[in-house]
This record gives sequence, structure tokens and C-alpha cells, in this order.
Amino acid sequence: MTKILLALPVLFLFHLSAEAAVKSEIVTYKVGDTTFKGYLAWDDALTGKRPGVVVFPEWWGLNDYARKRTEQLAGMGYVALAADMYGDGKTTDHPKEAGAMAGAVRANTKDWEARASAALQTLRANPLVDAKKVAAIGYCFGGSTALQLCYTGADLAAAVSFHGALVVPDEKQTKAIKARLLICHGAIDTFIPEETAQKTRAALENGHVRYEMIYYGGAQHSFTNPDADKAGLQGLSYNAAADQRSWASMSALFREVFGLAKKK
Repeated sequence: MTKILLALPVLFLFHLSAEAAVKSEIVTYKVGDTTFKGYLAWDDALTGKRPGVVVFPEWWGLNDYARKRTEQLAGMGYVALAADMYGDGKTTDHPKEAGAMAGAVRANTKDWEARASAALQTLRANPLVDAKKVAAIGYCFGGSTALQLCYTGADLAAAVSFHGALVVPDEKQTKAIKARLLICHGAIDTFIPEETAQKTRAALENGHVRYEMIYYGGAQHSFTNPDADKAGLQGLSYNAAADQRSWASMSALFREVFGLAKKK
């Protein structure tokens, strides 16, 4: 049984501009006996309820990159929560350990979905969030997590996968999808077989899912992360153009489904 506990605000204040005051706090929640530490961010200069976005991190865990994306969304007027998928805020800089941690989560589909769902429920329960207007985004392992959450029939307006580890949905899963999907994919991503991408597209087409799948020319895996090349793994590389275009596509989708305009 999934339990959700909100922690006392801990936190850091960020000034993005003279007009914006992005605040953040650590929010704890539970799945079974495991405690998770999410990272919540919002613009304190805004008033009233607003759409929420769950951010599922790369296989490294809830690191600085995931937090920066969460703050970026907050600066756009959303309440954003970066999910902790490993428990106790665990992160790593080592590819082998990251692969093992992500693989262990994905090996138990029910637990994987429960962890993603708990983060969604935690965000939806926040008093600043309009519970009827919630989306999910994810990177790499987080991209597959966002899609997997949609496959459960989660009540999401939209979901975006950035260079996600694609999981081909079956017929039951495609019928359960409620969200508008945007899949941002590197055209030369050697981590995701093209056959898997094609099977994913075919399943979504056959299920009449509302989706877009955009290939970015010259983009490899992790193309949105400026630190991707530092990992020292062949096939991981930042691509500024693909990063900017994919974020713009996400922003356009959110404007379409939420109609959000920042109000003071």
C-alpha cells in the first residue's frame, strides 16, 4: 500500500529575475517501507492553483540536473516535483551503478509503477496544484518511467519523454493511456534500437493514442544534458539544438493542454 507523507519545508530560495521568486523544498513520501525524497519547486510570486509537472530523472537519480529542470518549470509558472526513484535521494556518478539501480527498479514493474504513482500523488496533493491539470516528463530512465506511468491509465494531461529508454506497450496498456504523448528521440541514439522505436510507434498507432514522436538529427542519447559527455560513455552526448527544440516542443504541448499564462 502506498503511503504519502509530506515533509516540513526545508529550503532553498532562488531568484531567477526581479519578478520571479522560485522556492524549493524537499518533500518525503513512502512506498511500502521505503522513504523517498522528492524535490519540489514553485514560483512564490504567483498566486492561486496552477498546473503541476512530475519530473522523472535520468538513471543517475535525483541530481543537480533534475533539480535544475524542476526549477526551470517552476519559473514557467508550474509547480514541479522531481521524483526520487531509488529511495532516500540516492544518486550516483558511475554508469555501472546507475544501470544496476535503474535495472533493479524496472525489473519489478509493479514496484516501478508504484514509485512513479507515489510521486504523482504527492504532487497532486500539494495545495498549490490544480489536481486536474498535471503532466509528467522524464529523461532517459525517467522518460521510460513517464511512459510506463501513462500505461497504467494515470490521469495525466500530457507526458513527455526526452531520449527515453522506450518500453513497447501492449494493447491493454495503449487503451489505458489518457495523456497526450510527446516522445523526443535522438536520430542516432545507439542506446535505443530503432526496432524498439518502430514497435513503440506501431503500438501507439494501433491503439489510436494521441502522440508525437520527433527525431532530432545528429542527436545521441542524453542530448538534453550539458554534462552528458562527462560520463565518458560512447553514445552519450549533449546537443544544444536538440535540447532547445525539444524543450520548445514540450512547452508548446503544455500551453495547448493547460493554456497556462503566468499571473501575479
